[in-house]
Amino acid sequence: MRTPDPGRNRVVATRVEHCPHRGPRLRTDGAGSEVNIVHEGGEFSPYTARVTPQELIDTVCPQIRDLGWAHYFVPETAARGEELGLDLFTFYFLGRGGVLGDVEGSVVASAFGFFEPGLVAGMWTAGTAIVAPREAGRAFLGCAASFGRATFADLPGLAALRSALDTVNDAADPIGLTLYAAARAEPLADDAPARVMQLVSVLRELRGSAHIVALRAVGLDVPTAHFLHRPGDIAMFGWPEAAAREITDVEREKFAAAERITDEIVLPAYAALDAAGQAALVDGLGAMHALLQPPTY
Repeated sequence: MRTPDPGRNRVVATRVEHCPHRGPRLRTDGAGSEVNIVHEGGEFSPYTARVTPQELIDTVCPQIRDLGWAHYFVPETAARGEELGLDLFTFYFLGRGGVLGDVEGSVVASAFGFFEPGLVAGMWTAGTAIVAPREAGRAFLGCAASFGRATFADLPGLAALRSALDTVNDAADPIGLTLYAAARAEPLADDAPARVMQLVSVLRELRGSAHIVALRAVGLDVPTAHFLHRPGDIAMFGWPEAAAREITDVEREKFAAAERITDEIVLPAYAALDAAGQAALVDGLGAMHALLQPPTY
C-alpha cells in the first residue's frame, strides 16, 4: 500500500479479496489513502477515483449486517424492555417488528423471514398484550440511539459518515421491502452518534428485506436459505433440529443467484454516493467495526 496522503479525498482501503459470485472486495485501513484492489491473482490495482457501486457494497454491506444489530441485546436495551414490562427477547421481536404497527404475527413473521413463524407469532402475541407495537418499535429504535451516543460520540469522521448514511437511506427505494419501509418511516435522532447507529440498523433492514424478496424470486424458500447459510443456528431461530437437511447443488446455485439479485436491489441506493461519500462510508464503518469488533456470520 502506498503512503497515505491526507490531502487527497479518496476511498480508503488496503486490499480487496476475491469473493465467489461477487467479485473483489475492499478492506479499509481508515487512513485516508486510496483504494487498492487485489484480484484473484494477487495483483494490486490502485483506484484514485470513485469505485464502482458493486465494489462499494461488497465492502460495506457485510459491515452494516454485522453492526446494525449491535444494540439489540446489550444490558441497556434489556433494561428499557423491562421498563415496558418485556423480557429482552420479547422486546426484540416486538421492538424490531413494532414499526409494522398493529398487525398479525404472521405478517411480522413474513417480514422477518428467517424465523420459524410460530415462534414469531407467539412472541408477538405475548408482547402486544403488554405494549402497543408502535410504542415498542420506537423504544427499540431509541435504544439504537442511546447505544450510538454511548459508543460513537468520538468516532473519527462522524459527521461525514452520518451524511453518507443519510444519502444512501434517502436514495433507497422501499417499494416491496416491508420491514425496511416501516423502519425507514420512523423519525430518527438529530445528533450524529445516535443517528448513525439508527441508520446503520435501518440499512441493515434494507438488505435483509431485499434478500427475502430475492430468495422468493429464485424459487428458494427462506427456511432452506437459512439452513444453507447458517446451519448452526437452526434452533436459535425456532426451527427443530430435525428440520435440517442436506442442501443440493441446485439450491446453492439459487442462493448465489439470490445474492446477486439482492445486490441489484440495493445497489442504486449506494450508487448515490460520490467519491467523498464513498470514502466517508468505508472509513466510518471501518472505524465502527474496529471499535466494536462484532461477530460475523
